[in-house]
Amino acid sequence: MNNLLPSREQAIQLLRENHCPPKVISHCELVADLALEISDKLEKKGLKVDRQLVEAGALLHDLGRSKTHNVDHGVIGANLAESANLPEPLVRIIRRHVGGGISPEEAKGFGWPQDVYEPVTLEEKIVSYADKLIDHSKRVPITLEIGKLIVEDKVEAAERVRKLHEEITNLLGEQ
Repeated sequence: MNNLLPSREQAIQLLRENHCPPKVISHCELVADLALEISDKLEKKGLKVDRQLVEAGALLHDLGRSKTHNVDHGVIGANLAESANLPEPLVRIIRRHVGGGISPEEAKGFGWPQDVYEPVTLEEKIVSYADKLIDHSKRVPITLEIGKLIVEDKVEAAERVRKLHEEITNLLGEQ
C-alpha cells in the first residue's frame, strides 16, 4: 500500500490482519458510509472533499481498537498505520478522530507525544463527526453523544463535539 490510499477492501483486510473485532469492523464500515454521505452533501454545497481519503480514514479510524479500547486507540492506530506505510493524511485522521479531538493539555496528561490530536482538515473533521454519530452499530443524534460526555464529566470534550457538529451542520446548511 506504500503511500497510496488503501481501497475499501484493503482497509478492511488491514483491520482483519490486526485482529480488530468484527463489531469494530462493522462500526468502521457504518462510519465510512455516513462520512461519504456527508462528503457528498458538502461537495454539492461546492466544497472540495477528498472522498477516497475520507473513506479510508473512516474505515481505519479505529484500527487501534485491535490493541485497546481506551482513549489511546487513536495514537496506537496511528502508529499501526505508520508501520503499514500508509500516507500521512490518513495517519492524521486516525490520530485526531478521538472524542472530536483531544486538547494539548489532555494529551500531555495521557503521556502522549507532543502532536496535534484535534481534527484540522475538512476530511479529518468529517470522519471525527461521522464517528460521533455512529454508536456501535446504529446512528444516533449528536445530542446523545454530547450528553454521554457530560455525564462522564468530560465537559471540554462535549463542547468540542458540539462545536464540530455546529461547524459541519453550518457547512451543510442544516443549522
